[in-house]
Amino acid sequence: MRILIIRHGDPYYPTDSLTEKGQREAFLLGEKLRNEKIDEIFVSPHGRARLTAKPTADALGITPTVLDWLREFPAMLDWEYDTDYFKNMKSPWNMPPELWTDDPDVFSIERWNRSKLLEGSRIVETYQSNCREFDKLLADRGYNRKGNIYEITPGKEEDHTIAFFCHFGLGTSLIAHVMNMPLIAVWNSIYLSPSSVTTLYMEKHIADRPIAHGIFAGIGDTSHLFAGGEPISTSGLHTKELK
Repeated sequence: MRILIIRHGDPYYPTDSLTEKGQREAFLLGEKLRNEKIDEIFVSPHGRARLTAKPTADALGITPTVLDWLREFPAMLDWEYDTDYFKNMKSPWNMPPELWTDDPDVFSIERWNRSKLLEGSRIVETYQSNCREFDKLLADRGYNRKGNIYEITPGKEEDHTIAFFCHFGLGTSLIAHVMNMPLIAVWNSIYLSPSSVTTLYMEKHIADRPIAHGIFAGIGDTSHLFAGGEPISTSGLHTKELK
């Protein structure tokens, strides 16, 4: 099984839509993915994700399925910080680096969910719920999570491709889940630019054993933008220039 995790195009948050640049990104993405074998498209209920998915869905003749749990990760943090730049940035992937890098629990797969940074939030509960929904969707298609691997139900099609059109926080949380890595560290160490494509394979190492392990063949690919001469958007990134 192949899974594509796609962040929405350059956003216009006031109306939950896309900028003109985001519309160009979605078009170029559709031109790239129209040549891919995609069997199912799942999309966040947010407008910016649905608008990003539309050119691809139209090109492939697929009606997207809206999944509520694919919405942007809703749990916010409430920290005190003495710099105006950060005072309105409460999303857990926008933490000032000295806050999260000084907490040893952040880097532990066993203890990250007990970090003092998460006190008063519902991040752990939301993350666990989203992971259950993700694993249930895969189980319905024959891939059953057991610990950190997936057991394949005999007779299931293993060349199935699923595309998720979603968001930065949600997409990186799925990366953390499949890689069994601490969520806060992943959130603050990986950047998925708008309209980027992350490719995950459920890798079957031995042909006659029905066991798969998640392996990422690419994280945050923007080759469709390069091919179309479109600059990479920095939305969600503090550094406002990418080369």
